[in-house]
Amino acid sequence: MIFIIPYFFLELYFSLAVGSEIGFLGSVIWILSTFMIGMGLLKNAHLSFIKSFGSLSSGKLDGKSFHDSATAYLLGAILLIIPGVFSDFIGVIAILYSFFLQMGGTIPSVKNKINMKNSNKKGDDNVIDVEIIEYDSISNSKS
Repeated sequence: MIFIIPYFFLELYFSLAVGSEIGFLGSVIWILSTFMIGMGLLKNAHLSFIKSFGSLSSGKLDGKSFHDSATAYLLGAILLIIPGVFSDFIGVIAILYSFFLQMGGTIPSVKNKINMKNSNKKGDDNVIDVEIIEYDSISNSKS
C-alpha cells in the first residue's frame, strides 16, 4: 500500500511527459503496442518456461534462478499490459532480467562476497570431519 501512491505519481508524471513529446496518436500507438507485446509474451509464456526447464535440467539454472526467471517473465508481461510509461519501463527491465537468467547469468549474492573475503583461512567451516569404524562381527565372535 505504501508503494502504490508513489507508483501512481511516477506513472502519471512519466506518462504525461512522454505523451506531451509524442502526442496523442503516439500515446495511443504506444499503449496499444505495449499491450499487444505483453499479451503475446503472456500467451507464449509456456515456451519461456520450457526453455527455463531445459536450462534447469542442463545445470545452467538452479531452482532459485528458475523461480526468479519465471516470476520476472510473468511480472514483465503483466506490467507491459498495464498502460503507462513507467510500468512499461519496469516491465522491459523484468523481461530482460528473465532472459539474462535464462542464458545462465547469475548475480553474486552478498554471502558469496563474504565467503570470498574469508577464503584465506585453511579449512572450511562447513566441513565436518568424521571417522567411520567398521565393526566386523565374525572376527570378534568366540570359536
